[in-house]
Amino acid sequence: MPPFPLADIRVLDASRILAGPFCAQLLGDLGAEVIKVERPGAGDDTRGWGPPFAGDTSAYFLSCNRNKKAVTLDLSQPAGLQLFYDLAKKSDVLLENFRAASADKLGVSPEKLLAQNPRLIVCSISGFGRTGPWSDLPGYDFAIQGLSGLMSITGPVEGPPSKVGVAATDVFTGMYAATAILACLHARQQSGHGYAIDLALLDCAVATQVNVVQAYLTSGVMPARQGNSHLQIVPYQAFATADEWLILAVGNDGQWQRFCKAAERPDLAGDARFTTNAQRVTERGVLVPMIETMMRTRSYADWHARLEEAEVPHAPVLDYPQLFALDQIAERGMKVTVRDPAGKPVDLVGSPFHIDGTALPDAAMPPRLGEHTDAVLREVLGLDAERIRALRESKVI
Repeated sequence: MPPFPLADIRVLDASRILAGPFCAQLLGDLGAEVIKVERPGAGDDTRGWGPPFAGDTSAYFLSCNRNKKAVTLDLSQPAGLQLFYDLAKKSDVLLENFRAASADKLGVSPEKLLAQNPRLIVCSISGFGRTGPWSDLPGYDFAIQGLSGLMSITGPVEGPPSKVGVAATDVFTGMYAATAILACLHARQQSGHGYAIDLALLDCAVATQVNVVQAYLTSGVMPARQGNSHLQIVPYQAFATADEWLILAVGNDGQWQRFCKAAERPDLAGDARFTTNAQRVTERGVLVPMIETMMRTRSYADWHARLEEAEVPHAPVLDYPQLFALDQIAERGMKVTVRDPAGKPVDLVGSPFHIDGTALPDAAMPPRLGEHTDAVLREVLGLDAERIRALRESKVI
């Protein structure tokens, strides 16, 4: 098989928490060598964000740090900063999420790093970006969900604004970061120089609200919270059946007609008020209660059989035990088992990448704090055992 897609790329991951580490993990899943840089003795805050733990490693840390090597460096010491510069000179990509003032104080601003390696791709992730009046404020996912408008459109129609059940703005930003990095690596082949990427959680959170935020910009009207329904498609929501929840996703008028036939409701199929999706959206207040009443008359299994035969999109609402019992999830490798340093099995979420024509790395256990410090300093920077011992004695590593 050909080499991994990013086999010739080295990533220096100086980020922590989620957005940056998640981005670096994506690059590692594609074959990049990822070196995670952490503070001696402490490391990434998420190492302690539990329970649950697998041994002494939190599930949170496990979720976004597979396929990485780990080194510890004290950047506040000149010798530690120099080692960081030396690693940057040997790297293609550097991820960091320092606040701008902290980066300047430490000497790891994008300008300083590009001066060390003019071909480096520096990706800076922050709450609000490097410009604007909020540029040096800290940014946290929950706060960004509130500030971005995301919470205002999430939650029950009559209830309070709600956050998404996962740190969505961090994950969105990590994905945008990986896309931007890959674009800059491609551009570097022609330009020969590096790039500084400036990504803000707030910007990414706004951008990923796609059609809903665009509806506001187009109409000037603030969209109401839809709960489990859709702003622009009806019926497209979760309905209670006689025993379980069912997601009904009628995406076009042909599916609507087939749904009505499966439901044995020719009256709805022929009702001129509901012929087109635009009409159904306008008349949702009339139509949805009718469907809610109808859906409760049959079990989920009955509805599933009818809708499957009619080729109407639908799905159950599963919890994690039900999800990981699915043959589909097993076939796609979305749960993988690795071994910790003691040989104990640890289950991880799998990578979603499936690419014909190339190999991809097997999942590797997220590293212990500083696990690869000696190996990286020896193999990447060429330091000998005596120099490494002196660095450890002076607490640089």
